Amino acid sequence: MSVQERIQQRLAALAPESLEILDESGQHVGHAGARSGGGHYQLIIVSRLFNGKPLPARHRMVYEALGPMMQHEIHALAIKAYAPDEI
Repeated sequence: MSVQERIQQRLAALAPESLEILDESGQHVGHAGARSGGGHYQLIIVSRLFNGKPLPARHRMVYEALGPMMQHEIHALAIKAYAPDEI
């Protein structure tokens, strides 16, 4: 299973209405995180669970869902987290 598939699987806990995962690792070849195997990703996620939550809380929810992936497979993650009425 690819890292993107594992990210998608773990983020299912947030019941996303929309989820886009972009692998930007190729733009960071030679970067310290890339050398250790961690990838660079951009995430765009829409979930009702984000309703009424400030941005830092939404990011914590994403990080908690990804759990140990943030320690190894993911070196950098740009997050755009929206509630459905914000798009």
